Amino acid sequence: MTHRICRRGFLGLLGVAVLASEPAVLAHHSTAMFDMKKTVKVQGTVESFEWTNPHTWIWLNVPNGSNATSRWGIEGMSPNYLSRTGWTHGTLKAGDKITVDVHPLRDGRTGGFCVSVTLPDGKVLRNLPEAPSP
Repeated sequence: MTHRICRRGFLGLLGVAVLASEPAVLAHHSTAMFDMKKTVKVQGTVESFEWTNPHTWIWLNVPNGSNATSRWGIEGMSPNYLSRTGWTHGTLKAGDKITVDVHPLRDGRTGGFCVSVTLPDGKVLRNLPEAPSP
């Protein structure tokens, strides 16, 4: 009988833990902060490229027209996904001049979710799967 109570207690605790963590997991994978129906082209100089899980990050200095730059934080897919599409941890280097197509942040801050990157040599690497043609 004690074994059954302990097992039931453990399973109940496990269930509570799973339910409690679900909003955090869903929020982590949400793209609600990005305008996924809008794509903007951003040109700038790579400050750094973070090849990290769960998402990669491009930190880009973008000229803002007033002889200054704005720092953009551009989120990308995971290193695992990107490595299967031709990216490596060394794909982007500080100082590279690149063009990035992004789904911008809805709140107007400088940042977004990466769609694709055009490298200095003209090669285009996708971050997201290409949408099918209509």
